[in-house]
Amino acid sequence: MTVALVSCIVITLASIWYIFAAPGELNMGAERTHAAYLCERRDAVYENLRDLNFEYRAGKIPAADYQSLKTLLQDEAATLLAEIGRLKVKAT
Repeated sequence: MTVALVSCIVITLASIWYIFAAPGELNMGAERTHAAYLCERRDAVYENLRDLNFEYRAGKIPAADYQSLKTLLQDEAATLLAEIGRLKVKAT
């Protein structure tokens, strides 16, 4: 009985240590800049525009909704491109 109890305690302690022990060193990856974030967001907006066009041509989106969504996405893309342009000018 005591061997089983000791085994359970050892397994429980080992499990708790395994779950909560911090790793030696964390790799956080490269630091993201604001320009990199804007470029990533721009790419996502372009992809959304392509998907929107596909859905409209497939007949899944009404014309009025298509126009409003397209305008919103194009405005966002223009804002992102302007901000990227400002950052590039500022960097040079």
